[in-house]
Amino acid sequence: MTWGTELWDQFENLDKHTQWGIDFLERYAKFVKERLEIEQTYAKQLRNLVKKYCPKRSKDDEPRFSSCMSFYSILNELNDYAGQREVVAEEMGHNVYGELMRYSQDLKSERKHVSGFTSRTIIPGCTHCRLHYSKKKFERECKEAEKSQISYDRLDNDINATKSEVEKAKSQLYLRTHSADESKNEYAAQLQNFNGEQWKHFNVAIPQIFKNLQDMDERRTVKLGETYRNFAEVERRVVPIISKCLEGMVTAAKAVDQRKDSGIVVESFKSGFEPPGDFPFEDYSQNLSRTGSDNTISTPKNEGVVKPDPKHSISKAAKNKLWLFGKKPKAPSLEDFSHLPPEQRRKRLQARIDELSKELQKEVDQRDALNKMKDVYEKNPQMGDPQSLQPKISETMCNMEKLRSEIHKNESWLSEVEGKVSTRGDRRPSADVNHHTPHGRERSEGTETRCLCGQNEGTLLMKEDDVLYIIEEDKGDGWTRARKQSGEEGYVPTSYVEIAMEKNSKGAVTYI
Repeated sequence: MTWGTELWDQFENLDKHTQWGIDFLERYAKFVKERLEIEQTYAKQLRNLVKKYCPKRSKDDEPRFSSCMSFYSILNELNDYAGQREVVAEEMGHNVYGELMRYSQDLKSERKHVSGFTSRTIIPGCTHCRLHYSKKKFERECKEAEKSQISYDRLDNDINATKSEVEKAKSQLYLRTHSADESKNEYAAQLQNFNGEQWKHFNVAIPQIFKNLQDMDERRTVKLGETYRNFAEVERRVVPIISKCLEGMVTAAKAVDQRKDSGIVVESFKSGFEPPGDFPFEDYSQNLSRTGSDNTISTPKNEGVVKPDPKHSISKAAKNKLWLFGKKPKAPSLEDFSHLPPEQRRKRLQARIDELSKELQKEVDQRDALNKMKDVYEKNPQMGDPQSLQPKISETMCNMEKLRSEIHKNESWLSEVEGKVSTRGDRRPSADVNHHTPHGRERSEGTETRCLCGQNEGTLLMKEDDVLYIIEEDKGDGWTRARKQSGEEGYVPTSYVEIAMEKNSKGAVTYI
């Protein structure tokens, strides 16, 4: 079914249809452009989201919890997913939108060329005019001949007409008849020419032009189908990679281990201290039977006291240590990690020793390699000068000595920590206890060796040879929390106190 035979008289409608086809193609191209812009925006927003929630801390500060690591894995997979959306947008722009716009321009140019037949769709005007002129002339000559025939017949039948008048009418009739015959032949020729042109127009020219329009429109339809398919293929090509991203997210979700996270919490915050022992029974009735000469703790408020060392003054941060969920004071950064609890200090020292050992092994390997190279140079002088390697060997040896020194120093600190941890609870009392304790009872006690002023907020007012109970051990800041027999609590400098431990004491450590 062709437009040239079926739609030979529908040029205006075909012209409108082909223009609509080009407009529709450009409309689809606009849709693809907006679609790829959405993909670009989506990918950009996903990348910004990943960047927003990615950790910005150093590697040492990164949480090791499986839930956090899984979340970061999900962020990485999401970043890869965003990259695939960018690939979709790029391929849509190149393979679909760009192709549509180029083809649209080609269609417009071709349609303009094909539709140039507008001035040729009508049979040439000169042929039609000649036909019309010859027809009118033939009609006019026929009418004049008829008039001459009537005039001649009238004179020929008129008995009063002279011979000359009849001859003149006859001559006029002959001329008119001859002119009518010539006009008839001319009209016939023009008509035949016109009909030939018209046949060519409707049977050759119009079908060919309409066929070109039909081919152009069908190619447009085929191109749309191809771009529809490419539009879907762009998505299909990234589906396997996107599926891997989603599988990675599922794998990350399965990697969450609550037991492991709980163990990491223990490993991160375990102090190594033992829980405090039971509170002792305080027998206030003993004071009833004592006299003024007894060893009763009775100290004037401001008698014989000295101010504590300024560097050991109590701060609000130190007081916050009393509360489990209080503000955690920012510990000083000491080389030996003495500001940390024993267990955390041991782990940090062990980690540093492992790191230094790795660096030492690298230096040893480098030294061995340099020595081998030096031996090769000595055996084959043409390969190089052995003495040129000596500065590097010396530098390596120096680095090894420094690393060994650092390892030894850290191992000493580690041995100190492990010694304290291993002997915790094994010490015996090293100071006299100035009060009675019920049998089977134990407690950690401190004997004040010097006078201590309690004027600062949080400090405990004591004097020499006073006895107190240890509530909280020194956390590395030089202060120990204690309680007097009267129940008063506060901090005392650790350096001024001798700490002893009674038998069966739970969780107390002896410092001499």
